[in-house]
Amino acid sequence: MLYLVMCEVPLYGIPLYGRGVGYDPFFYMRVILAAKRGTLMELGIGPIVTAGLILQLLAGSRIIQVDFSKPADRGLFTSANKFFAIVMTVFEASAYLFGGAYGQIKPETGFLICLQLLVAGIILMLLDEMLQKGWGIGSGISLFIAAGVAQTIWWHSFAPVGPMSDHKYFGALVAFAQGIMQNEYVTKGWWNLFHRPENLPSMLSFFVTLAIFFVVMYFEGMRVEIPIAYARFRGFRGKFPVKLLYVSNIPVILASALFADVFFISQICWSKFNPDNKILWFNLLGTFNATSTEPEPIGGLAYYMTPPRSVDAVAKDPVKALIYISILLVVCVIFSITWVQVSGLDSKTVAKQLVDSGMQVPGFRRSEKPIQELLNRYIPAVTVLGGLTVGLIAAFGDVLNAFGGGTGILLTAGILFQFYQILVKERITEMYPGVGRFLGK
Repeated sequence: MLYLVMCEVPLYGIPLYGRGVGYDPFFYMRVILAAKRGTLMELGIGPIVTAGLILQLLAGSRIIQVDFSKPADRGLFTSANKFFAIVMTVFEASAYLFGGAYGQIKPETGFLICLQLLVAGIILMLLDEMLQKGWGIGSGISLFIAAGVAQTIWWHSFAPVGPMSDHKYFGALVAFAQGIMQNEYVTKGWWNLFHRPENLPSMLSFFVTLAIFFVVMYFEGMRVEIPIAYARFRGFRGKFPVKLLYVSNIPVILASALFADVFFISQICWSKFNPDNKILWFNLLGTFNATSTEPEPIGGLAYYMTPPRSVDAVAKDPVKALIYISILLVVCVIFSITWVQVSGLDSKTVAKQLVDSGMQVPGFRRSEKPIQELLNRYIPAVTVLGGLTVGLIAAFGDVLNAFGGGTGILLTAGILFQFYQILVKERITEMYPGVGRFLGK
C-alpha cells in the first residue's frame, strides 16, 4: 500500500506535462521498473536493480572477490549494494533533469526534485529489505513489479473514464460492452468491437494479455529432470530440473534496459548536439520529431529499438516491426548466453556444485567430467531456446499492445509462479518439520 500511495504522489516542482500529460517515451519501460511518471516513483526500482546487476556481474566475472559462505562478505556485499543503489538514484535523477525530461527547470527546483527522488528511493529500498529479512514473502522488488503490472491490467480492462476519441470509455471491457449495446457489430462490423484507434485498450489486447499469461505459465512447467542421488546415504533420491526458461526473464530485462539506455542517450545527444537532425553520426543513433512537445523517434537506432504498439502501426511500417523483433531476439540470445556464464549456471559450474554437495547421477561416475558432459546435452540448448522464447513472447506482447507490455506480463507470470512455489514450500515445512530442517529453515 505504501508503494501504491507513492505512485500517486506527484513530484513537487515539475510542469504539468511531466505528470503524465503528453508523449512518454519510457511508458512501457516503467511497467518493468515499477515506475510511474511524474510521481515519487518516477525512477521506481531502476536504481536498485541496476546496482544489483552491476555488482552481480562483477562478482560473477570474478572482478571482485566475494565468498557468499562468509557472513562478513555477505554483509559487505549487501552494504555495497545499498550504497550503489543510492548513487544510481542520484545519477538517474540528475540524468532525467539534464536530458530535459521535465523541460527547463531552475537549479533550486532541480535540487528539490533530486531530493524527493532520493528519499523515495531509500524508502523503497528499506521496504524491499524488510521483506528480505523475513517480514514477508519473496522480495519487495518482485512484489512492486507484480503490483504495478496488475494495476495496469486492471485499469486498462475496467477504467470507466472518458469518453475517448472513439466516444467510448477507456477500459477495454467497458468499451466492448458499449459497442455491443450500440450494435456496432451491425453498423461497423465485428472487427471494430475488438480493435480501437490510437492504441486505446481493446479486446484484442485483452485476449493477447491472457494468452501470454497462460503461455508463460505453461512454459514455466516445461523441464528436463535429471535424476540425482546422495552418494553417502542410500535411498535419498531427487531430480535436478533443467527448465526451458533456464535463465528466466533475465535476458528480456537486460534487453529492455539496453533499449531504454540507447533511447535515453540518443535523446540527450539529439537535444544537446543535433536538434536539427543534420549531423550524420548522431542521425544513425536516433533522429526525433522536433515539432512535437516531447521528442518522438522518427529514425535511427532509437526508432528501430522502439516497438510498434498496435496492429495499425505494424501494417503502416512492417519493416520496423521485423527489425525490432530481430534485434530483440538477437540481444536476448546474447544476454542469455552471457548471463549463464557470469552467474555460474553453465554446465561446468553446476557439475562442480553437484559433486561438492555430495550428489551423483545414477549410472555415471562421481566426478565433474561425466556430469558436465551430461549437462552439456541440455543447458546450452535451453539457454538459446529460452532466450528466443522469452524474446518472442515479449515482442508478441509489445507489437499487439498487451496490457502492461509483453515483458511486464512475462515478469508478472514468473513472479506469481515463484510466489506459488514459496507458499508450497512454506506449507510443506509446516506439515513436515524434518523437511524444513533439511531445507535450512
